[in-house]
Amino acid sequence: MAKIQPFAALRPKVDVASKVAARPYDVLSSDEAKAEASGNPHSFYHVSKSEIDLPAGTDIHSPEVYAKAAENLKALRENGTLIQENQPCYYIYKLIMHGRSQVGLVCVSSVDDYNNDIIKKHEFTRPEKEQDRINHITATRAQTGNVFLAYNDVPSINSIIDSWQEHHSPVYDFVAEDGITHTIWVMNEPGTVQEITKLFASEVPCTYIADGHHRAASAALVHNSLQSEASAWFLTTIFPASQLAILDYNRVVKDLNGHSKEEFLSALEYDFTIEAVGHSPKKPAMLHEFGMYLDKTWYHLVAREGTYTTDPIGVLDVTILQNNVLDKLLGIKDPRTDKRIDFVGGIRGLEALIKRVDSGEMQVAFALYPVTIQQLFDISDSGNVMPPKSTWFEPKLRDGLLTHVV
Repeated sequence: MAKIQPFAALRPKVDVASKVAARPYDVLSSDEAKAEASGNPHSFYHVSKSEIDLPAGTDIHSPEVYAKAAENLKALRENGTLIQENQPCYYIYKLIMHGRSQVGLVCVSSVDDYNNDIIKKHEFTRPEKEQDRINHITATRAQTGNVFLAYNDVPSINSIIDSWQEHHSPVYDFVAEDGITHTIWVMNEPGTVQEITKLFASEVPCTYIADGHHRAASAALVHNSLQSEASAWFLTTIFPASQLAILDYNRVVKDLNGHSKEEFLSALEYDFTIEAVGHSPKKPAMLHEFGMYLDKTWYHLVAREGTYTTDPIGVLDVTILQNNVLDKLLGIKDPRTDKRIDFVGGIRGLEALIKRVDSGEMQVAFALYPVTIQQLFDISDSGNVMPPKSTWFEPKLRDGLLTHVV
């Protein structure tokens, strides 16, 4: 069963929370972070992307960057921008995007659960990305990045969280520059805190990493060296599955691997039915449907029977596309390393695919139907991992609002 605990968060003063809040460190470049933090000394980018305060061209993995992050975090604490809670609490984090809301519980989860597969994974991690987070946590003695977890709904937990929102005022409530609303409540009543902890321990057999595999892995490795009580737990926000939406994660490819357009379309017909649908974007409406944009025309593709299996990995549309198009026809064996392919998150819309192709940068684009949360759970339960770039979650939690000090 899932072990979670309340924690005494390091968090902003109320009047500067919206200025502190920063997008996750790994969704934007150093230049983008520098632009967003310009003129804002409160921005958490000074901690999460501290290279913005160092000379241009500084290696983002150099010791100076991690030292600067620690220096900047210390300064934010000393000048009163960030304060530490005086008791362990749970926090309720509500996000609203395009009228749809999702509500998660911010807590710390057990490193032992991570190591013992009570916290289930669906993605391989890369050592160099783990080391980056290890260095950042070790230098700052803080987990600044949240691990996004999901679990199968438990009505009694949902009821407590709903009731707290109804009867208490939030500590933060603001709309970020991208239009997403961020609202946070502090759950500090001891009896309620204890009840939440007990319910997770008795009613939630496991949780699933939705986003943040590298943050979770690095937290576990840091604990191996620190061996402190605080480092035995890592920062998580846990959402009930019914509230989550996974967006599509689409593909663009530089060339047709030597095929003419006519040869490529003909070869596709072996594994797909194909229909040209004109100039308007074709968004897949169900599993095993694909949109393809080539030479200013959208095509509707449907995978034929026999092109996929029914096992948790084989049934995925990312697998169908990889096996029957990217590998078989376009010669892309490993999409993680091949420079001819790129990935476009669904948050950018299908217009982003059109732009990449019409510019001449890419020759063909593929729009996929999103992976479902149940498919993610099935793969995690089976012990398998998803193909790379399979899921895109939105909206994303903001860094700096709730930090776990280790």
